Amino acid sequence: MTGPLLFIDVDGVLNPACPHPDTEFDSHHLLGHTVLLSGRHGAWLRELAAGYQLVWATTWEEHANLHLPPLLGLPQLPVVTFTGYVPQPDDPKVPLLDVFSARKWAPIVRYADGRPFAWIDDIIPSSLLRRTFLRRDRVLLRIEPGQGLQRRHVDRLLARPPVASRRRRRADDQSTRH
Repeated sequence: MTGPLLFIDVDGVLNPACPHPDTEFDSHHLLGHTVLLSGRHGAWLRELAAGYQLVWATTWEEHANLHLPPLLGLPQLPVVTFTGYVPQPDDPKVPLLDVFSARKWAPIVRYADGRPFAWIDDIIPSSLLRRTFLRRDRVLLRIEPGQGLQRRHVDRLLARPPVASRRRRRADDQSTRH
């Protein structure tokens, strides 16, 4: 597929901390934890797969493919690897206060390699949201971890997917704006 990438986090996005009691989540014991999953999320991700290439961007890494596809009705997905990631000199810079919360940023940007992408996660620093707000080739959606992915997020991704820039904006990736 040549469409934009959609980087998907699990905890706080597909596995909300405290979903509304009226929503339909099933409890599963995975990786030593109770995980709440909804078939609705699987349906939404399959809908998004018509226009996006889905990619796991979760600290679950390969464990996501071991456990989630059969429960959500998804195929195996590519995975961004965070464990053991060695920072590179040309990695995008983030403000010092955001180093921990932005630890996924450099591996995601490197994985995308210039392709347009969207990223759904419950931990996206405000500095990254501000830096990408006007970019047409990136959509960052911070998900409220208590409720997880909502239909409005899916509708936003379907209505305005990221599109390729006319030129690569590598300088913006490396900015050190604070």
